[in-house]
Amino acid sequence: MNSYDVVVVGVGGIGSAATYHLAKSGARVLGLDQYDIPNDMGSSHGVTRIIRLAYYEDPSYVPLLKRAYELWHDLEFQSGKELLITTGSIDAGPVGSDLVAGSVLSCNQYNLEHEIWDSSQLHEVFPGYTLPENYQAIYQPAGGILLPEESIVAHSSRAMALGAEIHGREKVVSFGKNHKDQVEVITDKGTYFANKILICSGAWTANLLPKFSGLLRPERQVVGWFQPIEPKI
Repeated sequence: MNSYDVVVVGVGGIGSAATYHLAKSGARVLGLDQYDIPNDMGSSHGVTRIIRLAYYEDPSYVPLLKRAYELWHDLEFQSGKELLITTGSIDAGPVGSDLVAGSVLSCNQYNLEHEIWDSSQLHEVFPGYTLPENYQAIYQPAGGILLPEESIVAHSSRAMALGAEIHGREKVVSFGKNHKDQVEVITDKGTYFANKILICSGAWTANLLPKFSGLLRPERQVVGWFQPIEPKI
């Protein structure tokens, strides 16, 4: 079959979730990724990603995060794998900074459990952290970590179980509307047709949507994981 309701381009953290939920809704879905699924070439690579309920940017994120937690737990149930590990989370910054004030506002507006610590209190609870005296930390016990690569596998596996097709190592070369008002997607291996296309290609989005190239500036962010000598730290 080469005709679908939706073609999803990029099967990373976002694309795999989109493919799963589209398939769950009954859509005929094809997910395409130019690399293996998962892979170490995108922003969903690595051991962990942070998750918490209160974002400092705006309280409007909180309802979205509450729903996200529900969906993560449902995916854990469906896949039989632990994907979200509750550890507690810390947001820290100078007293009165946007990060501190915004995090507290989100917590207060939605009655989220949290604690506000000064730098000495933070160090007492978590000795691995030593911050300047003018810093505060907002601790959210509901915060934790996600396992991104395992999550991609879980979303992709469940999507395929629901009838989705997922192709790794297949690069999208171009796409556009044809004379039948379909989206025609051309890859290095074939041509597909869809009612809609969903671009989840991360750092490669500008290659597919060149008119947005001036707005998109991919940045490399290096993340490290370290095993403490003393586990209690």
